[in-house]
Formats: sequence, structure tokens, C-alpha cells
Amino acid sequence: MKEQDFEAKNLPEWRKYDATMDLLEKGEVDAVEVSEVPAQVRARCLDLSLARYRMYGARMCEHLNHQVTRGHHLVAKSEGGVREQMLYFFVAGFPQAMRREWRLLVVCWLFFLVPFFGIWVSYSHDQEWVYSLLGELQMQNMDEWYGKGSKGSERDEFGSNFAMFGHYVNNNIGIDLLIIAGGALAGVGSLFILLSNGLQMGAAMAYVMHEGAPERLLSFVSGHAPYELLGMVVAAMAGMRIGLALIKPGQLSRGKALMESGKQGLPLIMGACVLTFIAAIIEGFWSAEKHPVELKYWVGYVGWFLLAVYFIFVGRESKVGGMDLSK
Repeated sequence: MKEQDFEAKNLPEWRKYDATMDLLEKGEVDAVEVSEVPAQVRARCLDLSLARYRMYGARMCEHLNHQVTRGHHLVAKSEGGVREQMLYFFVAGFPQAMRREWRLLVVCWLFFLVPFFGIWVSYSHDQEWVYSLLGELQMQNMDEWYGKGSKGSERDEFGSNFAMFGHYVNNNIGIDLLIIAGGALAGVGSLFILLSNGLQMGAAMAYVMHEGAPERLLSFVSGHAPYELLGMVVAAMAGMRIGLALIKPGQLSRGKALMESGKQGLPLIMGACVLTFIAAIIEGFWSAEKHPVELKYWVGYVGWFLLAVYFIFVGRESKVGGMDLSK
């Protein structure tokens, strides 16, 4: 594309961008659609890269460089400190990222729930699948913890609650990170690990429901399941975001597309770790304690309800307590 054609094509956007920067520099934030500013800055960065790559004139490159510099200063100025960033993550960044990636959320839930319920339902027709997935040792452990006549999930021989909390953090966050890393295999690795976990958990649930004492298992997992399962699904969403960048990099190189997908997926990666950490706290200090079964079930119900409310409604307002959430 010739320099004149490139300028004619993008000049309206450049003028709109300059007008937006003028308003922001004057402090007239309400007159600007702030949520569009980061995308506009990224677009100017891409225009500048193309102009330099195609060796357009110095006038155009200097103008685009000035636009990028203005945008960078404004965005960096609005980012705030660590406290503000943490607050922004919880009250806007994470829930907004989940709503933005709702298609990946649906796909990842299906890759977990279909094998989970499929292997569970198949147990009444063919037990061999469940036996082969669990193995002899795991079935013995399930009988010891959740079998009929067993003592249940007592921890005298396994150490303190804090020790179990540390174990769950190390194990479950490790699984989440492995799922995220699986995204490097074009997203297939993330979905495969998610599917495998669905099969394993479904097999364990089916075995206990038919051969053991279901109430012991259900009362144990009900409190932390909302956070642990959703954390695993969110990790798969982050992995899929990385995989999609490798499959469809667009006009960017695969390396740059991977970096951009990492920025987009960062709220999901952090969110998956936060959810799994919450699950480890509940699993370590609540799930195995001797509380009424009905109370444990209600803790699980409330957990699912609070998560649904959080991801559906939180972060929809442009400002909370005077803090701009529309970046």
C-alpha cells in the first residue's frame, strides 16, 4: 500500500484519536469512552510499526510516534499503584475478562462436564471403564475414605489442617499451571488435561455413589468444589486464549500475538490461581471438619450463587468509589 493510500485510509481514526487525547489531557474524562482508549493506543502502535516497516516518510512516522507517546503517558498515568491494580483486578478486570471470554467458558465447561457425567452415567452399564481409570490403589483409597463403614475423612494420620492446606495449594495450583501451559500446544493440551480431569473426577464420583457412602464425599467436596472446579476451567480458558493466538495470529507475528494473548489472558491466569487458593483454604480448614451435613451443602450452594453474582454483575459500572473501571 502506498503512503498516500495508507494515510487516507487511517486519517479519520488518527484525528479521532488526537481529539480523544486532547480531552483526556484536559481532564474531561466523562466526554470520552474510556474503555476504548487502550485499544486505540494499541492500534496506533500497530500503525507506527507498519509505517516504519514500509519505510514511509519521516513526517508520518513522527506523527504516529507522537500519538503513541501521548497514549502511553495517559495509560501509564491512569494505572495507579499496586493497591489500585489489585482493587481493579477484583472489581473489574477479572469479571470483565470472564464475560469477554464467555465462549471459551462454555467450551471449557463442556470439555469438563461431558466426560464427567458421561463416565458417571456409564457406570451402571459397564464398570470396567471406571475401574481402569481409577486403578486398584485409588479405589482402595476411596474405600478407606468414603466406603461404607469407613471412618470418613479424619485427618489424625495426615497432619494438621495447615499442612493439608499447603498440600492443596501446591497440588491444585500446579494442575492449573499445567493446564495453562498446555495452551502452548495450540490449546489442545489445555482441553486434553481438562477432559482427563473430568473423566477422573466422574469415575471417582460414580464409584463412591454406587459402592461407597455418597454423603461423606458430597459433604466433603461441596464447600470447595465451586472454586476448585471453576478455577480449573478458568485455567483452561487462559490456555485456550494462548492457543488461539498461535493458530490465528492475524497481522501480527506469532511471537507478538502470543505476547498480546498473554496480556489478555493475564486476568484469567491470576483469577484461576485466586479461585484455587480460596478452594485450598476451604478444603484445608473447613471441608474435613465435623459440621452438620446440611450446613456443608449450604456452604456449597452459597458459593456457586456468589460466584454467579460476581461474574454476572460486578464491574459493569464505569466507576466504583471514584475509581475508573473502564480502562
